[in-house]
Amino acid sequence: MNQAIPRRLLLGASLASLAAPALAQGAWPARPIRFISPWPPGGPADLIARPIIEKVSQALGQPVVLETRPGAGGTLAVASVARAAPDGYTVLFSQAGPNAITPAFRAVPYDPIRDFIPVTQLVSSGLVFVIRPGIAANSVAELVNVARSSNPGLNFGSIGPASTTHLAGEMFMRAAGINLLHVPYTGSTQPITDMLAGRIDMGFWNIGAVMGFIQSGQLRPLAVTTLGRSSRLPDVPAMAETYPGFEMNSWYGVHMPAGTPAPIIDRLHTEFVAALRAPDVSARLVEAGLEIEGTSPAQFAQKIAAALLRMQELQRATGLRAE
Repeated sequence: MNQAIPRRLLLGASLASLAAPALAQGAWPARPIRFISPWPPGGPADLIARPIIEKVSQALGQPVVLETRPGAGGTLAVASVARAAPDGYTVLFSQAGPNAITPAFRAVPYDPIRDFIPVTQLVSSGLVFVIRPGIAANSVAELVNVARSSNPGLNFGSIGPASTTHLAGEMFMRAAGINLLHVPYTGSTQPITDMLAGRIDMGFWNIGAVMGFIQSGQLRPLAVTTLGRSSRLPDVPAMAETYPGFEMNSWYGVHMPAGTPAPIIDRLHTEFVAALRAPDVSARLVEAGLEIEGTSPAQFAQKIAAALLRMQELQRATGLRAE
């Protein structure tokens, strides 16, 4: 005896057939995958991305081709991926700047939340708060007391307005209730040199950039900007130990255009995390001063949303705008 099929089941089957158009046309991947980096050749593209995508290519049986597309602080590449077809063949090498910081400080041609699906956070790199030895402080609390009593006041350097090194300083001033003079530069080499010469009092810098000066005693570390302590500086407190919730990290990850089928997201997550945790890859990244992450898509999405919210609140409080 024939039985009528409920309409809700027919509707569900119809929607399911529309949800994964890329998979319906055959096995994925069937051709090379583009891995878009917002940065020029060298730097994070070669250090982080290249060894990982080599292993992902082997696992998928298709080339994963690194394409560098620099410009506009990384937003050109991010915008291009936002506009790409969600078919699993365009992947973004995402980064904290264009994906979670810049959108809070200026208009960008994409929505950092709605236009992408996070796959995994690959690595993170916290900053270390260092002062020149001539300042009589051995802790964040002591430094705050020195700043309040100094005349003229103290200053801090950064690699430029609305950079992580600048925003960390702004967050510190608000948390501590102090005023510091911001001295912007166009890179990290000169301000660190000026710190060593006593012209700059303090700064928030990439751990790898100042590790040698810390080890030699030329710069004094007071805190790191990760929520927990850094594996590279385990004896240095996290700023969050003094000011709960304080966090300012640079991270790199993997994003896909919104609408990419879930099975593709799941497969990419599996392969990127496996590549990241391969002993030869992880050892190379740790040696470069990076923390291995490999988060789930949900964890990564939560982190991005929280970071964007913090940056939006900071923008409203300070009125800062990025160029």
